Amino acid sequence: MEKPELSAHQKCVLVCQNTSCLNNGSGQILALFENSNLPENVSIIAAECQGQCSVGPTVRIIPEETWYCRVNPSDVPKIVTQHLWKGNRVEEKLHPRIHLRF
Repeated sequence: MEKPELSAHQKCVLVCQNTSCLNNGSGQILALFENSNLPENVSIIAAECQGQCSVGPTVRIIPEETWYCRVNPSDVPKIVTQHLWKGNRVEEKLHPRIHLRF
């Protein structure tokens, strides 16, 4: 999984657009992110397969490596507001195999 080159303070939201995620609505998820009011340091990228097809649509935020799974259209405003603007992860959407909770 490739990482785009980012400046020190830039974030990138990778929205998977591979077959499985597309079949689960990731095209709409991508459009919602692209049309959101985002901080200046955030870019949105239509990504290739992120290797998490069973839990798509997948949204990955780099460079901190936050992985969201089963993202629905109603989740996008929360991710934008809570994570991208305020810096707080949306706990209920975190990928459980990547963000382990004990």
